[in-house]
Amino acid sequence: MVKLHKNIEPELVQDDEVDTNPDLIVNVDDGEQPESDAHDEKVYFMALGGLEHVGQNMYLYKYKGKFIVVDCGMGFLEEEIGAGDVQYCDTKWLEKRKKDVVAFVITHGHEDHIGALKYIWPKFRKPIYCTRFPAEILRQTFRGMEMDFDPKKDIVEFDAAGATLKLDPFEVETFHVSHSVPEAQMLIIKTGAGKILHTGDWTFNDDNPIEPATNYERLREIGSDPKLIACACDSTSVSRQTVQTTEIQVRDTLTQIMRDAPGRVIVTGYSRSLARLKMFAQAAHDSGRMAAIKERSNQNPVPYVGLPEFREMGIKFDYLAENDIYQYSEIKDLPAEKQAIFLTGSQGEKYAMLTRLCRGQVKEMKLMPTDTVVFSAIIIPGREQDVSFLYNKLAKMGIRTHTIYDTDHVHASGHAGRPELERFYDMVHPQVSIPMHGDYINEMLNGKMAMERGGAKHMMLVRNGEMIALADGAEPYVCETIDTGFVVMEGETERSANDQVYKNRKKIASNGAIFVTLPVDKRGFLKGTPEVSSAGIFESDTTGFMKRQIQIEITKAIDALSKTERKSQDNLVRTVQTAANKVVRAALGSDKKPQYSVHFVQK
Repeated sequence: MVKLHKNIEPELVQDDEVDTNPDLIVNVDDGEQPESDAHDEKVYFMALGGLEHVGQNMYLYKYKGKFIVVDCGMGFLEEEIGAGDVQYCDTKWLEKRKKDVVAFVITHGHEDHIGALKYIWPKFRKPIYCTRFPAEILRQTFRGMEMDFDPKKDIVEFDAAGATLKLDPFEVETFHVSHSVPEAQMLIIKTGAGKILHTGDWTFNDDNPIEPATNYERLREIGSDPKLIACACDSTSVSRQTVQTTEIQVRDTLTQIMRDAPGRVIVTGYSRSLARLKMFAQAAHDSGRMAAIKERSNQNPVPYVGLPEFREMGIKFDYLAENDIYQYSEIKDLPAEKQAIFLTGSQGEKYAMLTRLCRGQVKEMKLMPTDTVVFSAIIIPGREQDVSFLYNKLAKMGIRTHTIYDTDHVHASGHAGRPELERFYDMVHPQVSIPMHGDYINEMLNGKMAMERGGAKHMMLVRNGEMIALADGAEPYVCETIDTGFVVMEGETERSANDQVYKNRKKIASNGAIFVTLPVDKRGFLKGTPEVSSAGIFESDTTGFMKRQIQIEITKAIDALSKTERKSQDNLVRTVQTAANKVVRAALGSDKKPQYSVHFVQK
């Protein structure tokens, strides 16, 4: 059985429209748990974020009326929102049930899996279970934000090699899997209703220089367990057809690039990928260069866990040696051909070091034509335009670049492609496949492979907010659907996806805005010419034709109003919009619908 989500927007369903399909029950929430929860023998899966997209991972498991939260990550902002830097899941539904939330369990330390905890955790204040690497990131982050937490009680570390967590009524077993960040874990969520394998992000990269390989023995054991009722599996890179590049291959590629380069070699990648930092350091050593990171220009920044802190964590946890990588300030006087520099900015982030270098905003370091820049990373969906700016800027400066598009083995992904997923489903045979963390087509490809190769009887392709009921030997179904969305932190203000501010910004971004000042007397008669300006409508109208036409049409329309009609400011606003629209749509097309702001000046 393949369950595809229904193309229904719950908010459009009227009170008298009742869907009798048992696969879609829209819950009208009153904040109370059903009395039968404590005796319910099913286990439930639901995502608040992480389905049909990459990032913003936040998954819920429910059993006996209790919840565990797996991961709590940030997402990627829609460009037209133009808001703050962080987006995360709306948790209002879960907040009403926070007394039944047992714990947060973290699979690994990437921002799209832990980055929202600093905003969401204070609403719940439940223990966070994770390995030492994400624990250290969280402790530094929470301290930097001056958050009230107990670092020993509120963050509970477990062994990266594997552990068993007693989270009544759940038992969660963890075991190690390869990824692009240290200490990644798969989870086995055990309940009386059966077991669920939650993969987190993973790949099979057996040449990881700082960690052991994936625990294949445990993966085979759980994969062949008849009580494995479901597998929630990462789908990010399922469409990749080639075998996984290894970190050792990346090291060899970087070594050759460094040997051939005439000047400095600058490598940009993910700051918390300590295996990549290790390989970068080895490549520099093998090619006769000194490896360094480019530290921040401001030595006293706003609290932030970045590349310098991850270097220190790598040394603290013995993933890096102290003399593997220096700071740029320590090697900047060496000849250019002896320097290898690792820095942030592979995704074109506004304040990352490579972006600032391309904009000439770093006083102590300037790009030179003899430099070689290596992008040791993929482009994260949604960052294409920002990365394209870097590619073009570097090319115009005459700087040689190496990217995944022109150089083999310059990056090792942390996500499984088709070859790795085939190996996975040769070992793992769930009753139900729940593809997660990927766009829709990749989730579908993942689920199809689980059925064809892994023997799954059911595939549940669902949306965020659709809760799946699971039990051993039973057909899964969607038992409840809740409204989900995202929240953006702007300054110290949380705004939901439906905030009118964002709706207005999107409309202005696509349709522009017109601002009108009306000089009127107390009776609503015009006492002068309306002032008209715009954003995104007629800035390029150097003749002023459109502006004058709008002024004329507004004046004519208001003059045509009766004494009674002009007394209402709402009538005047509607008249202004109608009159201006005649001009705008005649000039720019009937689909142009600008926002209007009308200001009255009493004369």
